Amino acid sequence: MKDMLGRENVIDGKTALSLLIENLRAGKPQEVNMNINEALGMVSARDVISREDLPSFARSTVDGYAVSAEDTFGATETMPAYLNLFQEILMSREADFLLPSGSASKIPTGGMLPESADAVVMFEHVQIIDEQTIEVLKPVAPGENVIQAGEDVKKGETVIRAGHRLRPQDIGACAGIGVTDMAVFKRPVVSIISTGDEIVPANVYPGPGKVRDINSYVISGMVSEAGGIPLRKGIFSDEYKTIRDVIETALTDSDAIVLSGGTSVGTKDMVARIINDIGSPGVLFHGLSLKPGKPMIGGVIKGIPVFGLPGHPAAVSICFELFISPVLQRLSGLWEKRPQLDKKTVSVKISKNISSSQGREEHVRVMIEEREGELWAVPVLGKSGLISTLVKADGTIVIPLHRNGIEAGETVDVRLF
Repeated sequence: MKDMLGRENVIDGKTALSLLIENLRAGKPQEVNMNINEALGMVSARDVISREDLPSFARSTVDGYAVSAEDTFGATETMPAYLNLFQEILMSREADFLLPSGSASKIPTGGMLPESADAVVMFEHVQIIDEQTIEVLKPVAPGENVIQAGEDVKKGETVIRAGHRLRPQDIGACAGIGVTDMAVFKRPVVSIISTGDEIVPANVYPGPGKVRDINSYVISGMVSEAGGIPLRKGIFSDEYKTIRDVIETALTDSDAIVLSGGTSVGTKDMVARIINDIGSPGVLFHGLSLKPGKPMIGGVIKGIPVFGLPGHPAAVSICFELFISPVLQRLSGLWEKRPQLDKKTVSVKISKNISSSQGREEHVRVMIEEREGELWAVPVLGKSGLISTLVKADGTIVIPLHRNGIEAGETVDVRLF
């Protein structure tokens, strides 16, 4: 594919991502045993199978009276069912008795049902006659207001499948069945290399022609959100030997390498040459039909992905989401085929016309506003080099390759940051 200036070797994002995935190192990531307190966000390496029922006993979901449901059938406010009060059930105590027919036992929420009780009548539907008798004003069905033994998780059931990224509720489920340690895949380590003679550390006042390092902080945060471990290598000058040395070092202690800067005119060819010189297959693509992010480089050296990102923060963010994040999912051991759920989206109306050129996929930053009860996407205008446009935006919308733009009032999907 050619770009708007007629240059060759510009490919679409789908093709670029496929090339990266196909050339990654084969095999699963390293497996480690981890306490569930530290496993949040990691990917399970093996199925987690319950060794017990959850709950292990039938328990009440309300405060009320444990009963045999058939003793309440036909009860109404005008013709209540009269039941004898039996032994009270205390919280955290075993209800080790048989509930006699025609009887009821007071029970708290979470209390264990005694044998022969199969339902719970809420306090609101009971009238106390005296210390020995109650009248039930509304019938209950068998199982009503009760969680049965094994209703949540049954013994032998797979609770967490291998290849699943662990969420807070997953950690809670493991705790509920007594699993406190589990096998997970190691988080991928990502080396972040800032290049450019004009870049200075964030704690240094930039002199004329200098700018503070922004991108390494953006990339580091995105790596962490994607389940990886960021390893910021520092800022390096645009020299062949310097960049080659730091990339070769990173290959020994990283699962992926990200270079920020060094892909614009003047240095991009040198970075691509370095990747090709170090090892095969080398550069897989250099230039995308994408805005922002057109000059991105993607390559693989002996199974390890190497990314050369543009210098503009907006382009860095878009390229990371489209290419680096999916690659990190693979390197994390994530097997679930649900990419559409990786990021939340919301359908809203666009507030104004946005033009675009055919032949490139354009990602537009937007903020979401509520107007007269409806949600609207308002474009955040500004060049891709402005970090403030990302701060103001809530997400992005995509104008596909072969569209000239979108019209005001059209419904669009906003992919939230």
